[in-house]
Amino acid sequence: MTRDDHPPAAKDWLAAELEDELDEDYELEMSEPELSLELRAIFKRKHPPTLDRATYFKALLSLQAELIKLQDWVEHTGEKVLVIFEGRDSAGKGGVIKRITQRLNPRVCRVVALVKPTERERSQWYFQRYVPHLPSGGEIVLFDRSWYNRSGVERVMGFASPDQVEQFFQDVPEFERMLVRSGIRLIKYWFSITDEEQQLRFLMRIHDPLKQWKLSPMDLQSRVRWEQYTKAKEETFARTNIPEAPWYIVEANDKKRARLNCIHHLIEQIPYAPVPHEEITLPERVFNPDYEREPLPQELHVPKLY
Repeated sequence: MTRDDHPPAAKDWLAAELEDELDEDYELEMSEPELSLELRAIFKRKHPPTLDRATYFKALLSLQAELIKLQDWVEHTGEKVLVIFEGRDSAGKGGVIKRITQRLNPRVCRVVALVKPTERERSQWYFQRYVPHLPSGGEIVLFDRSWYNRSGVERVMGFASPDQVEQFFQDVPEFERMLVRSGIRLIKYWFSITDEEQQLRFLMRIHDPLKQWKLSPMDLQSRVRWEQYTKAKEETFARTNIPEAPWYIVEANDKKRARLNCIHHLIEQIPYAPVPHEEITLPERVFNPDYEREPLPQELHVPKLY
């Protein structure tokens, strides 16, 4: 049956399904913050026109189709992929992670975002709490922040001593070489935004009830200590940008372009190839003439408010 052979009812159903998919994409993009007219004017002045919605979604869907092929290859070959996302608060790490995982199997591709360490974890070898989350064969793991907390927030906020930070810098290159030697494909991204852009994004979060939860006292302190974070980032790059696991910087002032650029680059880092698939056919439904479906009590149903 060709595309034009589908009966009208099937075409209507397919159209509805496609619209639903796009609605899901739009929902991720939508934001209706209660911004003042002044803040809206600042945002428009500081942001040149980005990609139009049609161009952006067409590119995104194409890249997500490639991510599905990549996922199938990883699962089929037993490869182990670890991707680290670092950057300043509000740089857009979470946004790109959402678009990467949006259409993937959560049993194959999972996200790790650890909370602050417990007292027990603080007494352990620094890397110990990250090791259980490393990928096994056939897995892709995305770290939304990572062990680089030590050379970033822990260093700047005084949660780690100078000796601990120095020990980290000495240990991390060999730790990452060990991961690579074990067969893990390690890819590290730093999302880079300007001072002005972070200030604007923080202001938008403050005025957006749907995003205020993203602001923590630690985030606000990162504004005060912008230059300290910059120095910490520069030393991190200088001492941990190793051939086995180099850093890749994503220019992230434009969120849409940053997402597309990062996903495209990630796909290029892994030599995936098509894998064999068995043809899928829908089996015939088995009907039992003696079966009668029992009606369920009305109180079990969710109220139809919409």
